[in-house]
Amino acid sequence: MEETPVSEQELALLKEKARQIRISIIKMLAEAGSGHPGGSLSAADIMSVLYFRVMNHDPKNPLKADRDRFILSKGHAAPVLYATLAESGYFDKGELQNLRKLGSFLRGHPLTDLEHGIEATTGSLGQGLSFAVGAALGLKMDGSASRVFCVMGDGETQSGQIWEAAMSAAHYKADNLIGILDRNRLQIDGDTEAVMGLDPVADKWTAFGWNVVEVNGHDVAALCAAFDKPAVPGKPTLILADTVKGKGVSFMEGKASFHGVAPSADEEKQAMAELGGDA
Repeated sequence: MEETPVSEQELALLKEKARQIRISIIKMLAEAGSGHPGGSLSAADIMSVLYFRVMNHDPKNPLKADRDRFILSKGHAAPVLYATLAESGYFDKGELQNLRKLGSFLRGHPLTDLEHGIEATTGSLGQGLSFAVGAALGLKMDGSASRVFCVMGDGETQSGQIWEAAMSAAHYKADNLIGILDRNRLQIDGDTEAVMGLDPVADKWTAFGWNVVEVNGHDVAALCAAFDKPAVPGKPTLILADTVKGKGVSFMEGKASFHGVAPSADEEKQAMAELGGDA
């Protein structure tokens, strides 16, 4: 990663992309009548920065060998991945209205579909980071300069497999691996610290041998700066992103109840009014 100044024009573009991603999330979930809005909305700014600034990828050539890989470990937040891929041009945005419908490639949780930009099947919480570690090590063995980015949910990191993968990544010096922890502090059963405390999060990842960068996960400029920091040779990096569950929709923000409940028709209208989208 190289430090590159971010222009005001680029910042405006990234913020607009995040807004469009949030609009698509609400629309597709309202149409489907099921799904996970909270953790999808909290990751929208992260996804915008990754896909429209940081990652080497090409929607017109999704199988190109030197592409960076993206793994959504918290697979239930598939709407944010699908919305981002559509916004990037991997497929028509109209396809988003087929979320969770029979015959659609937009499953409730991601299913590997490289032509549409989906790198891995995920959804069993805790497994995505292991996949990402394997992908990163495989790329290093091939002499590739490609990187692997993996977004995790904070509730997901209560799974022991996450820590096995974290230990492996550090042991094998996977410095082409960038984990992103969407630290919105809520999971389906409530506050993460009440369910199974994670703090001090940064200290734990540091102790496992990772280079930890803490950032406001909704500050686009700060996210750009965090991802631009040079990699530490021999160490995987964790971007610890402080976020708000349901970010961008007032009645969803900070509400565990919107972990896995789609908006009603009236709630869709209210959300669209707040996001500046068409009802």
